[in-house]
Amino acid sequence: MASWSPDTPCSCDCFVSVPPASAIPAVIFAKNSDRPREEVQEVVFVPAGTHVPGSRLQCTYIEVEQVSKTHAVILSRPSWLWGAEMGANEHGVCIGNEAVWTKEPVGTGEALLGMDLLRLALERGSSAQEALHVITGLLERYGQGGSCWEDPMPFCYHNTFLLADRTEAWVLETAGRLWAAQRIQEGARNISNQLSIGTDISAEHPELRPHARAQGWWGGQGAFDFAQTFSLTQQPVRMEAAKARFRAGRELLQQRPGGITAEAMMGILRSKESGICMDSGGFRTTASMVSVLPQDPTQPCVHFLTATPDPSRSVFKPFIFGVGAAQVPQVLSPTFGAQDPVRSLPRFQTQVDRRHALYRGHQVALGLMESEQDREQQLRQKQRDLEQEGLEAVRGLLAGEWAPSPQELGGLFQAFVEKESRAYA
Repeated sequence: MASWSPDTPCSCDCFVSVPPASAIPAVIFAKNSDRPREEVQEVVFVPAGTHVPGSRLQCTYIEVEQVSKTHAVILSRPSWLWGAEMGANEHGVCIGNEAVWTKEPVGTGEALLGMDLLRLALERGSSAQEALHVITGLLERYGQGGSCWEDPMPFCYHNTFLLADRTEAWVLETAGRLWAAQRIQEGARNISNQLSIGTDISAEHPELRPHARAQGWWGGQGAFDFAQTFSLTQQPVRMEAAKARFRAGRELLQQRPGGITAEAMMGILRSKESGICMDSGGFRTTASMVSVLPQDPTQPCVHFLTATPDPSRSVFKPFIFGVGAAQVPQVLSPTFGAQDPVRSLPRFQTQVDRRHALYRGHQVALGLMESEQDREQQLRQKQRDLEQEGLEAVRGLLAGEWAPSPQELGGLFQAFVEKESRAYA
């Protein structure tokens, strides 16, 4: 695993477009997950479930109480942990999270990871606002903490979240157990690894302002600016870099007023000049996701996932919830049971090979792209053609020009993963 220092760039970027910023009557969500370079991200489908009252649920480090019913979810997650970096549920709720550091100290004790909170919210929330309440309730009860990467040296942070559904989006930013949230009912918004909610606070922890006042961070008079109050006075290098990415992401969204599409979001996620598509030392963009959430509830939500690193050299493949939806084996990493380094104490003393089949094929393809110019052009063209095929299928579906069976819809992601695998064979 790559080494880390306090100045190492650690990043993610989330984006959302709510009509009239979107080119179609839909909310469009996007995220790049930037993680340790060698970390493998898998795509996991979990069907809806019913659970015995009083049962417990094992998350990455701790157990929490289980609820009676959970929603079906599709998750893009680092393959060693329980939670997820980004994902969606069957009700059209999408969530992405970001690492953040604030004046509130980051503890090393094991609690819920931000990625655990994200998955729990998707499994339990039928709207963006309901998912937000799930996160804040669990945060209050269990707190957040624990190492966020697969390495003996702990790497801990607090989290911000972007939550979206068919009608609106929410930004939720945390500092320990405290939080502030901003509701977005129109326009475009992005978040990076920094606090970004100023005075426009739609909801907050009841102790947020009293705590800030008691710490001497806020005088109690005038407007309360959450980001200004809780951000570190001396920002580390990694957060200064996040400021530039945040500004660049906002500018890229503003370049398409009223014209943001899924393709436009994919283009933003592929932007290397801005640093949004990351490839810096020990960190890189390990997976990406773009979702189209139509405001018409009779139309299906579509979630494009890469399951491979570097979106500029990956294929966004469409997933749609349906009766035929199932786990795609080619994007599922191997498991190691009780011998897994995350389960053995002390944790992360050994390393295991978590590469799934599509990841392996993609890495071979990337190697050919870098070493053989002719092969690179051929492979890139195959990738572009396959992605365009998926985009055209989705356009036809949402325009009413294609009416597949529920089984076909549920098997769409599987079909595109198989086509991509054959392209790398």
